[in-house]
Amino acid sequence: MTATGSSPRGRRGKAALFVVLCGWAGVAPHWLEPPRSLLPAASLTLLLGAYVVRTVLGQLWRRNPPQSSADGPWPGPWPSVDVVVAARDEQAVVGRLVERISRLRYRHGVLRLWVVDDGSEDRTPELLKALEASTPMLRVLRRPRHAGGGKSGALNAVLEQLEGRWMLVLDADAGLQEDLLERLIPQAEQGSWSAMQLRKAVVNAGCNLLTRAQAMEMALDAVVQEGRLAGGGVAELRGNGQLLRREVILRVGGFNEDTVTDDLDLSFRLLLAGEPVGVLWDPPVEEEAVLTIPALWRQRQRWAEGGLQRFFDYWPGLISERLNPAQKLDLTSFFLLQYVLPMVSVVDLLAALVSRTAPTVWPLSIVALGLSGAAFVAGCRRPSEGPPLPAMNPLAAALGITYLMHWFVVIPWVTLRMALLPKRLVWAKTQHLGGDSGIEASADDLPIDPLADPLSDPSTQAS
Repeated sequence: MTATGSSPRGRRGKAALFVVLCGWAGVAPHWLEPPRSLLPAASLTLLLGAYVVRTVLGQLWRRNPPQSSADGPWPGPWPSVDVVVAARDEQAVVGRLVERISRLRYRHGVLRLWVVDDGSEDRTPELLKALEASTPMLRVLRRPRHAGGGKSGALNAVLEQLEGRWMLVLDADAGLQEDLLERLIPQAEQGSWSAMQLRKAVVNAGCNLLTRAQAMEMALDAVVQEGRLAGGGVAELRGNGQLLRREVILRVGGFNEDTVTDDLDLSFRLLLAGEPVGVLWDPPVEEEAVLTIPALWRQRQRWAEGGLQRFFDYWPGLISERLNPAQKLDLTSFFLLQYVLPMVSVVDLLAALVSRTAPTVWPLSIVALGLSGAAFVAGCRRPSEGPPLPAMNPLAAALGITYLMHWFVVIPWVTLRMALLPKRLVWAKTQHLGGDSGIEASADDLPIDPLADPLSDPSTQAS
């Protein structure tokens, strides 16, 4: 099974056109005399600034978030749930994974755990065989290592075998509260959601400044998601901790095996099919942040590429009558801030150096980064379950804003690479090592060949 409704054809040409348009937008204001050269950026600053204020700052005084946990007992009936994990070479954490899922309280409904062993070459198959014999709820599906499709292929392989109304997709190292399903399922059912995304909480925020910044970023992301949804906009899936209604996923064609980020791609297909996606602040799903800058660089290249691919693949539907004006405004604003602003800012800086004129995009960049700092405050000062969020103060906000500037490097680099180089789809999973401390390193953090090119094309689909 492969997802329908998207085509990877022409992505290089669309990326090249995007580069040309952003290049023109960055150079054109330098042909104007000051202060008229600031008019384009100033106009966008007013429009996008109003959008960000409504989306982000509204969360500071909104007492009742739009997706809070359901209150009171759920009258039922309790639907069956399949927890699904795509695993490759997870010998260090697969035992803990099964233990964690076995501890989930779901006494009124049927709960099964499906682990797709996607061609593991370590002791994962052996461990899963033993666990399957001792754990009645566990089902194991094995695929050849080169079956294709990456994580999407693994999820498609198990999708048609599931029987539950809901499927909860997790990474192999996910941490969950025992009452998660008893709180999540009523929220999904009462809200008539087709999918829900749990807030992602970083468990190793105290390791270093980089992991702390990522913990802040996950809180910011959850705040922005809630704000976008509250304003009539769009919420998106984030891979780990996504609850999906099985019949809906089958109806939209399963998981797309021609994309580098199955979660972002699925978010757009659900949107275009009129299937609502919700977000939930508490309880969260726990995960680890990468520990090093090279690891972050590889991870964010993949995220950036997947984010751009979905806009390139689905743009005809995004501008059609299938979306309402509020959704179109939300997506347009998000696209301009997340992808266009970094591209134009870099071109603007280069044009300023060549022409010896002043930069012109700085008003928009300053406002965008400043409001991001407000989002850090809104997220990290909010009551939350799970790992504690970083304490907020001016230095912490400055750290978060400085950290976000890495997107001004990642987005232009990835866009140029997409425009110039052909793409090869492979599964570059994160290797979890486990450990008594609860802080696990990923494959991105392991020693690598010091002579390897740090800017080489990272593998695309990841677990």
